[in-house]
Amino acid sequence: MESLISLVNRLQRACTALGDNGEDNALPTLWDALPSIAVVGGQSSGKSSVLESIVGKDFLPRGSGIVTRRPLVLQLHRIDEGREYAEFGHLPRKSVPIYLSIYSPYVVNLTLVDLPGLTKVAVEGQPESIVHDIENMVRSYIEKPNCIILAISPANQDLATSDAIKISREVDPKGERTFGVLTKIDLMDKGTDAVDILEGKAYKLQFPWIGVVNRSQADINKNVDMIAARRREREYFAQTPEYKHLGHRMGSEHLGKVMSKHLESVIKSRIPGLQSLINKTIIELESESSRLGRPVATDAGGKLYMIMEIVRIFDGIFKEHLDGVRSGGDKIYNVFDNQLPAALKRLQFDKHLAMENVRKLITEADGYQPHLIAPEQGYRRLIETALVTIKGPAEASVDAVHGILKELVHKSISETVELKQYPSLRVEVGHAAVESLERMRDESKKASLQLVEMECSYLTVDFFRKLPQDIDKGGNPTHSLFDRYNDSYLRRIGSTVLSYVNMVCGGLRNSIPKSIVYCQVREAKRSLLDHFFTELGKREANHLGKLLDEDPAIMQRRVSLAKRLELYRAAQAEIDSVAWSK
Repeated sequence: MESLISLVNRLQRACTALGDNGEDNALPTLWDALPSIAVVGGQSSGKSSVLESIVGKDFLPRGSGIVTRRPLVLQLHRIDEGREYAEFGHLPRKSVPIYLSIYSPYVVNLTLVDLPGLTKVAVEGQPESIVHDIENMVRSYIEKPNCIILAISPANQDLATSDAIKISREVDPKGERTFGVLTKIDLMDKGTDAVDILEGKAYKLQFPWIGVVNRSQADINKNVDMIAARRREREYFAQTPEYKHLGHRMGSEHLGKVMSKHLESVIKSRIPGLQSLINKTIIELESESSRLGRPVATDAGGKLYMIMEIVRIFDGIFKEHLDGVRSGGDKIYNVFDNQLPAALKRLQFDKHLAMENVRKLITEADGYQPHLIAPEQGYRRLIETALVTIKGPAEASVDAVHGILKELVHKSISETVELKQYPSLRVEVGHAAVESLERMRDESKKASLQLVEMECSYLTVDFFRKLPQDIDKGGNPTHSLFDRYNDSYLRRIGSTVLSYVNMVCGGLRNSIPKSIVYCQVREAKRSLLDHFFTELGKREANHLGKLLDEDPAIMQRRVSLAKRLELYRAAQAEIDSVAWSK
């Protein structure tokens, strides 16, 4: 059983070394989950003397007024033999509690937190707020459900005015974790005694009251040692008629044993919950540490490698969007399957090749000399003016795909966890990617428009050679030249041109997407950040460092998480190594 208190002692020391004393609400705290005994009492209640009696040594500061300003975590370690010694384990100027371990063959295994004495008025030289400050500090310790309260009250004062009992009842109204200690029993007025209190008839608590007789101020002045003081205390309870029947459960030695046994019992009951809390917290800390990512490398080579690794992760996510592993790439197909055909349909070639427009263009193409057999120049002009309009949907398709690719870049950046911690790198990667997409868009637009211009530049001759001769010649050659501008003749020309334009349009509907995919989508997958990588290799170490400008708060958070994770893993190992009886 003693190994349980030793276990908590080791965990408390680990917490103190880390500065984990329940003060930092931003991180999980193991300290609050560990069972502890807090000693509470008013000024001049004999609190310090009780602690020294339990320890068997003079070690606390003495004087008038408020002597103890900070909590003292006092760990007692029983050793089988050897020299007694003590050691401080707190972090000066960083830990609020003072931390003291005492190793001795004459103590029981026990951990006590000595809290500043409660007071009703500020003494000279103290701020008016000292009364509330101390009370708030004491309350912050004893209100925690894992805290066992050792309430010290002097027997020579009315217990109804006891500061320790008052504040203990506020945080533990049922008295389930409060032990009452009555001091200065030997200083009570003649004719009065504390039997009713010690027997639990007055001011009843769940646990029996324990009376102690501490050294008097005269004994302290005479340097009466603790061994003699304990002997006199035993004699007092054994020889005083009122307390003989209670003598077996009175005194500071008995108090130490009771508290040690109770602490062991509480620790044993808390172990399963403590294990669960530690395991759960380790998972949470590991998860957050993973989200925060690795710390920044210190050398230029390490920084360069780190940047390239992060950017490659982004590039991989971007490709996953295009390949369908992640959503978004399907929008590109929608441009080709819906938007482009719809845009081509809106061109309405049939209206462009209405009879009046055909008449106008054929006549203008003839110039001063009407055509003799077939209006070839008229045909060419009609086809060219129709096909040129396809440039609009072609450019719109290029721009639409460019917009989707930009959207996927920004989406991929937001999904790259590693980029979130480096704002400058995130911005620069975004700019570099968008600039690459813009270059690809320009090349794609140029290639797609060239496809249209190719169709305008060279017509498919076979299409016209296969037409019936009367249509090819523009009608019956026996008619006069002017008869060839009649409605029937013009309608036949318009119908022929419309068939040809629709044939070309159908081909472009397939070739424009091929051009866009080749120039934009495929190229984005292949070389989105090639230029960025080339420029990155030319940068000096300080420029690389600027890209890895992590928020100092995140850096500090990572360090704190690593320390806290180390604490919890050590705690997990400590608990797993301790065997306890059921």
